[in-house]
Amino acid sequence: MQRAALFGSPGGGPGGGSGPGPGPGPGKMAAGDLGELLVPYMPTIRVPRSGDRVYKAECAFSYDSPISEGGLYVCMNTFLAFGREHVERHYRKTGQCVYMHLKRHVREKVTGASGGVLPKRRNTKLFLDLEMTGDLNSDDYEYEDEAKLVIFPDHYEIALPNIEELPALVTIACDAVLNSKSPYRKQEPDSWENELQVSKHANNLMQLDNGVRIPPSGWKCAKCDLRENLWLNLTDGTILCGKWFFDNMGGNGHALDHYKEMGYPLAVKLGTITPDGADVYSFQEEESVLDPHLAKHLAHFGIDMLQMHSTENGTRDNDVKPRISEWEVIQESGMKLKPMYGSGYTGMKNLGNSCYLSAVMQAIFSIPEFQRMYVGNLARIFDYSPLDPTQDFNTQMAKLGHGLLSGQYSKPPMKSELIEQVMKEEHKPQQNGISPCMFKAFVSKSHPEFSSNRQQDAQEFFLHLVNLVERNRIGSENPSDVFRFVVEERIQCCQSRKVRYTERVDYLMQLPVAMEAATNKDELIAYELTRREAETSRRPLPELVRARIPFSACLQAFSEPDNVEDFWSSALQAKSAGVKTSRFASFPEYLVVQIKKFTFGLDWVPKKFDVSIDMPDLLDINHLRATGLQPGEEELPDIAPPIVIPDDPKDRLMNHYMEPPDIDESSVMQLAEMGFPLEACRKAVYYTGNMGPEVAFNWIIGHMEEPDFAEPLSLPGFGGSAALGATAFGAIGLDNQPPEEIVAIITSMGFQRNQAIQALKATNNNLERALDWIFSHPELEEDNEFAAHMMEMENNANANIISESKPDGPRVKDGSGRYELFGFISHMGPSTMSGHYVCHIKKEGRWVIYNDHKVCASERPPKDLGYMYFYHRISS
Repeated sequence: MQRAALFGSPGGGPGGGSGPGPGPGPGKMAAGDLGELLVPYMPTIRVPRSGDRVYKAECAFSYDSPISEGGLYVCMNTFLAFGREHVERHYRKTGQCVYMHLKRHVREKVTGASGGVLPKRRNTKLFLDLEMTGDLNSDDYEYEDEAKLVIFPDHYEIALPNIEELPALVTIACDAVLNSKSPYRKQEPDSWENELQVSKHANNLMQLDNGVRIPPSGWKCAKCDLRENLWLNLTDGTILCGKWFFDNMGGNGHALDHYKEMGYPLAVKLGTITPDGADVYSFQEEESVLDPHLAKHLAHFGIDMLQMHSTENGTRDNDVKPRISEWEVIQESGMKLKPMYGSGYTGMKNLGNSCYLSAVMQAIFSIPEFQRMYVGNLARIFDYSPLDPTQDFNTQMAKLGHGLLSGQYSKPPMKSELIEQVMKEEHKPQQNGISPCMFKAFVSKSHPEFSSNRQQDAQEFFLHLVNLVERNRIGSENPSDVFRFVVEERIQCCQSRKVRYTERVDYLMQLPVAMEAATNKDELIAYELTRREAETSRRPLPELVRARIPFSACLQAFSEPDNVEDFWSSALQAKSAGVKTSRFASFPEYLVVQIKKFTFGLDWVPKKFDVSIDMPDLLDINHLRATGLQPGEEELPDIAPPIVIPDDPKDRLMNHYMEPPDIDESSVMQLAEMGFPLEACRKAVYYTGNMGPEVAFNWIIGHMEEPDFAEPLSLPGFGGSAALGATAFGAIGLDNQPPEEIVAIITSMGFQRNQAIQALKATNNNLERALDWIFSHPELEEDNEFAAHMMEMENNANANIISESKPDGPRVKDGSGRYELFGFISHMGPSTMSGHYVCHIKKEGRWVIYNDHKVCASERPPKDLGYMYFYHRISS
């Protein structure tokens, strides 16, 4: 882009400058005067280098942008951007004086203006790489970008361009800032807007005249009968499935196999076809491509592209009825929902499969403890933020909370007469909804899934966020304590009848779907028969019949005993059958309930139970309160499994009573194909007792941030029951105490208990690394007596957290088990890897639906179709 075109020519002529104050002054300065004015600041003006993040579209402390009334100020040293309310803070903190002020002006077009104009993106008056809103894309408005340098503290303004008059360094720096790409696209090239290229096969694509016509619904793979992730080959019309987790859905790769066999290069994904285009993939070019003749190529198979419409996740809105029904009910389609504006009614724009984040954050910031922590402490958090606030969790949480709760970005449209009056001069569009680009980039960095542009599990993101809140707590305050509760697990040896009680920390209650308790089984059987007949005869599918599951049945399934795989009984000194029951040792202030709707179907394709559960508005789980060791119960002996100690301590692990691990390699490969490290997959399958890829997948999600996540499997050297009992529920060990079984193994080798605990804590409970750590820290032996005393105090304190401090302690907010529903998150689509999330929250006595940037009063909240439910404790 030419520099002259880049800078454009804002109101004043080239070389214009102004004195102090926000408005332009009448005088002009000579070139020498401008150069002399900037001399003191030249050492602070930098040219962006490769790797520098240049923020031009979003303030670090707010959601102001160049479209905002005050525009945006970009520091010419750090390249951080600030709105008008926050730039003074940055100046005072850093002493940086030179900022580039960016402003996009929007005006109503003159009546009768020519309609044959160039596309707006090519307007030479536009040089800011900004997302176009609905208003700005309208043919009724025209807009122009303006850039100028502002020198603080006097707000001296230098209008740009001044190419011939400014010092060369300043000109080059300004040009580089304006030409820089979005920092998010630079960091995540695969997750953001990559420009697609026209396929080299599009112009001369061969299409066979074989009479194939594609029906409007009932599609399935021609080779394996899968009904998801289907691709239509544009040469012969064959419908085949994609690869495993290609485009976030399951598949067996038959579309690729077909290309290898026949050589037909282009395929379009069914369900993504709209009048504007579709997802087209070139097998020969190995990338997504554009097909400018797509309408003609689809018409060859009887598909009218202009009549097609798609949903966010790529499911056509006139597709299979079961999918439509779910989407319509949850989003309350077809109803005239009243838009809501003001404080607490701000939506979040979808960045591309970011609805899981939006739904969770809307629920989080409806909780007073989070509001007080981040929005109530806004000024303090901002004042004490680091020099780069874009990389500070608390700053970005406060920014997001203020954006959602202030009402600043959710204002009702102005009355028509006022709009007409304003339009005569300059249109000032109201920004409705915030774009959480900066927040998503920060909270998801270094996370292989959340940093992608793929759909994710809202429950997994909730736990990820809780982890971030825990790690970035402000002093002793921690709002995530409202979710924290202690679970008592009772394991009983079926043969000796002896028991063991253990405790762990959790943040949500996972309820199984009791399918066997459906109250409409006859209807379900009749529907399934009718559906199969309709598919066979290619008739329209019948209206969906959902399984109706009583909530009481799901609660009963949660409370029933589970078998413990590979249980080692210390009473029998041998493996035995064992059962485990879970109860609440404490009840949280806010109870989050997850309905375990997702599982693996045939061929390990992720599936979802499309069920209706009568979730109660008022919930009482006091009967699930833990009771502890009961009279007449005898505890299992605190004995570790037997070990054989060899001469070489580092080889002792290999002589444990356990045989070499039996690892289900098919499950390992299923997980590895999802992109996880191979060694991590092996550990996940091993530590979950070969219970299948679904359970192992949950283990991976819960452990992927550990430092040894991708390191080779190191056998723990003790019976698997304890590890299995924790990992199967995604639990967090109470205060990160090392398992007693591993401590016993190390102490049996002659080391002190305090050495064992310290070494295990330093190595994330890895036995082999803990032994190395002990050998490399011989100085500990000199302080054994003092260390043992301190460790004993620590252990006593940890043991008393539950028994003494639980009701009043800062980490557990125990109380009654009676709750009231105030919010729920619903999912639409076949699996957590695809689809769409919507959040419903009860505010001021009525339900409100948050559907990305749209916020409306809910008419029929679908409480029976939710995925995650948020309950608040009822005061006694």
